[in-house]
Amino acid sequence: MKKIACLVLFVSMLTMSCQKDFIELNPISTVSVDAVYKTDKDFQDAVVGVYSMLRNQYQDFWIFGDLRADDSWHALGNDAFLISVDKFNMNSDAALMISSWRNYYSAISRANLILSKIESADPAVVTNKDRHIGEAKFLRAFAYFDLVRIYGDVPLNTKPTTIEEGYTKTREKVDKIYDDLIIKDLLEAEAKLPAKYTGVDVGRATKGAAKAILGRVYMTRKDFVKAEAKFQEVTTLGYSLLPNYKDLFDYTKDEHHSEYVFDIEYQDGNLGAGSGFSNKFLPKSANSLAETFYGIKGGAGEQNTPTLALFDSFDPADPRRDVTVAKGYTDNNGVFQGFLQIATFTKKYLAITNSLNDSKVNWKVIRYADVLLMYAEALNENGKTDLALTYLNQVRTRAKMPAYTTMTKDELRTKIYDERVYELSMEGVRWFDLARTDRLTTVMGPLGFKAFNGIFPIPLVEIQIINNPAVLPQNPGYN
Repeated sequence: MKKIACLVLFVSMLTMSCQKDFIELNPISTVSVDAVYKTDKDFQDAVVGVYSMLRNQYQDFWIFGDLRADDSWHALGNDAFLISVDKFNMNSDAALMISSWRNYYSAISRANLILSKIESADPAVVTNKDRHIGEAKFLRAFAYFDLVRIYGDVPLNTKPTTIEEGYTKTREKVDKIYDDLIIKDLLEAEAKLPAKYTGVDVGRATKGAAKAILGRVYMTRKDFVKAEAKFQEVTTLGYSLLPNYKDLFDYTKDEHHSEYVFDIEYQDGNLGAGSGFSNKFLPKSANSLAETFYGIKGGAGEQNTPTLALFDSFDPADPRRDVTVAKGYTDNNGVFQGFLQIATFTKKYLAITNSLNDSKVNWKVIRYADVLLMYAEALNENGKTDLALTYLNQVRTRAKMPAYTTMTKDELRTKIYDERVYELSMEGVRWFDLARTDRLTTVMGPLGFKAFNGIFPIPLVEIQIINNPAVLPQNPGYN
């Protein structure tokens, strides 16, 4: 069940609006910060306030991970911003840049406040103290990992920050943020978080989630030795691939299955906790036939269109193609149906949705197939090509594709890169895969990419608020 209890907390200089069990909204009176952070439930509810900011942010994470890359494009000429992302000419005053910066720093601010208050908490009263610390540190590291991959050098906040201090916080180097916060936080999180949850807590970050994200961090830093060791640990935690790839995207079934590692959780029910993916990614059809067929009410957004190049890259026998980049669907009468203006669409996010942007579909941050492919990549880079091949083949054979046989290290590297396209396209990883493997210029250069486009612009409004280029300069190329 997608239930994480929380309540409305008014803290520091911001209002934290959370939900009870991800279903009910339960506002309470304004109270002082010290009065709120007393009981175990106070801290549990406060942690959900951090998750809620990430839920806001991940409604549009596909723009960073897919639209910016080569697996997706904005096929219509009706949205100047989405076209600008696609064409690498976006402006620093774009609303997404502002909201993303503020969502991540709001999550960080909330995590910092929790960590500052829980330090002196009595473990006899705050009985899940270690778990709350682990979650707060996991979420803080997770937010900073996204921040540095999107913006590059950013201000580093490790404790509650006043407005006055905010004006003097300079941008720290990416390597320092990795070393001083992201890796340390994730190491502590994996030590403190439980291996799994039950009941209303299912969906919170686990030990496996911390290890898997830390492995992805090591891959991003090209520390393949540590990445290999971390992913090996993940393989011992009881995860397994679902037998059928399509079941990953069948939302009549529980999303918390054996392949689930960590999602951004959403819940339908018109309570402000639903996702917009089912509406956004569905193309328009004659007489809204597709909306009726899939049970999606509220309209079709025609965004995040998979490219024809992605379609052509698949082996026609690969069943993942029809899930990832379909040219239409077969209706209940056995008739193939296409769309009015869009050539392709992805079926990865289609769930019955009773109103606009109120889907129960989660955003899959990292799942076990992703772990296995990164594990294979790390093993191969460490010279263990034969062993790496076995983990790559686990993913291929689950997809009913033939296993690969012996090949060289360079050949296997290319096959792993390709397999990540077939397995994970439209899940927000493609751009970051290209970035961490130094392939942005090679792959995206023909599509208009310039070297400075490897990171996004700092929001113009933040530059203007600080008004001091020595403290918060703009990224090169965006001035």
